[in-house]
Amino acid sequence: MLHINWKKLGLLAVMLTLVMVVAAACGTATGGDNGAEPEEAVEGKEQEAQEETEKSQAEFPVTIVDGAGNEVTIESEPETLITMIPSITETVYALGVGDKVIAVDDFSNYPEEALEKEKVGGQEINVEKVLSLMPDVIFVTEYHQANHADVLDQFKEAGITVVVIDTSATQFEDVYESIRLIAQVTGTVEEAEQLVSELESRLAEIKAQTEAVEEPKKVWVEVSPRPDIYTPGTGTFMHEMLEAINAINVAATAGVEGWATLTEEEIVQLEPDVIITTYGYYVDNPVEEVLSRDGWAEVPAVQEEQVFDVDNDTVTRPGPRIMDGVETLAKLIYPEIFAE
Repeated sequence: MLHINWKKLGLLAVMLTLVMVVAAACGTATGGDNGAEPEEAVEGKEQEAQEETEKSQAEFPVTIVDGAGNEVTIESEPETLITMIPSITETVYALGVGDKVIAVDDFSNYPEEALEKEKVGGQEINVEKVLSLMPDVIFVTEYHQANHADVLDQFKEAGITVVVIDTSATQFEDVYESIRLIAQVTGTVEEAEQLVSELESRLAEIKAQTEAVEEPKKVWVEVSPRPDIYTPGTGTFMHEMLEAINAINVAATAGVEGWATLTEEEIVQLEPDVIITTYGYYVDNPVEEVLSRDGWAEVPAVQEEQVFDVDNDTVTRPGPRIMDGVETLAKLIYPEIFAE
């Protein structure tokens, strides 16, 4: 017959229980082999997350005055956005909230992610699609405000916050202010200040380099081809770009203000050293067209083949890529200074 020593078995059970209690206590203190975090660490992380949430919520509601002079209150941080012009789209992405964009205008092509978004029109807004998407905020332009106020009112009545951005920039500071305004709406104020600071630093570097220019070159800019050749004069964004790189905008010397057309005879008489076109995205071989124009053979830019087409998006969009445009112009006009 099997004899069981119940006294020893009971003592063994007690010892085993003690071992399990100690092991459990050690697991709680050190996180254990199962990867679980100490209770204090978990509580600390939860508190940090709560503080971050409260900090984010503390920035809202925020009241801004938009580009049309409207006082707009954004009650909470927007989670979904629609942008109705490429420069606004680029700004939103540059501020790091491109993941919140659910639709863009028909012409937003940068960054590449924007090409994958729903399209909701341009100057004419696809009202039904916007209402079906129901964004928290839609960024529109002064054109939409002036020509489609009834549509914007419809969006407001549906609960969509409408923010007008003035995209008619005439100087770099206008671009910076638009960036800051979009940042207030999206809760990215710190990111905006960093972005503006970077743009200002790049501009300062370019200006410092072009101080070495002893004889500023005369530049003619065409933003549309023949027969109606439009050019920027004083009070335009591109005029400030040329001034920034120590180049002479010959249209300005001819008294052109804003955007205007000149006859070919008037342009030839200005004798530009460099000709810049910006319409190569829809006109084939714009450089060859300029070089082969009748009556232009004596123009210095044509004689020296100093005719260049540049990416329209970087020199006409008042957005975060403006310094890309300035650098491009500087390298084309003064290659001896900005040699790679």
